[in-house]
Amino acid sequence: MTAKTAAAAPGRAGAAAPPAPARRHGAVVEFSGVAKHFGGHRALAGFDLTLHAGEFVALLGPSGSGKTTALRALAGLESTDAGTILIDGVDVSTLPTSRRDMGMVFQAYSLFPHLSAGENVEFGLRMRGVAAAARRRRAGDALALVGLDDHYDRFAHQLSGGQQQRVALARALVTEPRVLLLDEPLSALDAKVRVTLREEIRRIQTELGITTLFVTHDQDEALAVADRVAVMRDGGIEQVGTPEDLYSRPSSPFIADFVGLSNQLAGVVRHGFAELYGTKLPLVDPSQADGDVLVAVRPEDLEFSGDGVAGVVVASSFHGSLRRTRVRLADGAELSVQHVVRVQPAPGDSVRLRFCGAPVSVEAVTISR
Repeated sequence: MTAKTAAAAPGRAGAAAPPAPARRHGAVVEFSGVAKHFGGHRALAGFDLTLHAGEFVALLGPSGSGKTTALRALAGLESTDAGTILIDGVDVSTLPTSRRDMGMVFQAYSLFPHLSAGENVEFGLRMRGVAAAARRRRAGDALALVGLDDHYDRFAHQLSGGQQQRVALARALVTEPRVLLLDEPLSALDAKVRVTLREEIRRIQTELGITTLFVTHDQDEALAVADRVAVMRDGGIEQVGTPEDLYSRPSSPFIADFVGLSNQLAGVVRHGFAELYGTKLPLVDPSQADGDVLVAVRPEDLEFSGDGVAGVVVASSFHGSLRRTRVRLADGAELSVQHVVRVQPAPGDSVRLRFCGAPVSVEAVTISR
């Protein structure tokens, strides 16, 4: 290979390292009152959300909550029935996808099998009329950004699933879009690759400063990578906040149960405290009215104690750095307790549980007594 040929082949052995990516100024994205119906089904109902410039926001929620519909509406892949979608103050609600300047990565890699990794990344630039030399240079830089600078000439069948998804990410980034959209991009990968790639996505997003909307049903992914998480339910947002906010100060037992694990227990609120099993617990929202409630208690906010509530161990499972033990109380309620691995209760053991006193979220309910 001549020196001239080597210089024209970015990512191959001996090629110069690409320059560090320039940090971009992310766009501001605003959903305002967005509604979408599919026949008689309400997919989005007055959906409101703002993504700040350069922010990484995750949409989290159960199947059918409207996550993907919101992302597709932003991309222009779904029309909307009402409301506006603004990018840097400009309403793009009626613009076609090709004019919204979005980079998109989906669960399916969707690589062209007859094109190499580099040619797949080049594709969007070719559609924009970018000259061949510039296309190749920019595609090489994008592959280097995702750690595949030496895979330029490999075809999809020569790449692992994780590598194919990295190529898809490079293809989405090479056109320097204003907004990056990620729709369950990791769900088809095995657990270890998924963790590695989500960390890479976060690193790249931080380096580029690109505004990103990430749809996932996996709470661990959302909490690990997002600046803020918006939890959806029935076409709207139930709560939005930092991962720490959602976990430590859930606005309802639904959030407490969906974001992390929680025990749902019958209790009563009196004078700003939740009372259950003879224990008073502070409330996340001290303004909660007195009355019967459902109390959400995190497994790590319970501990084994000699003077707690009596119960019997149902099961105990090992999770690497911790154990989770299921305990049935005398009234039939079952609680999950998260604890250190050196404590190893066995099914049938009699134990006592104590509430650690962490603030709890509650939801008013009607309970027959």
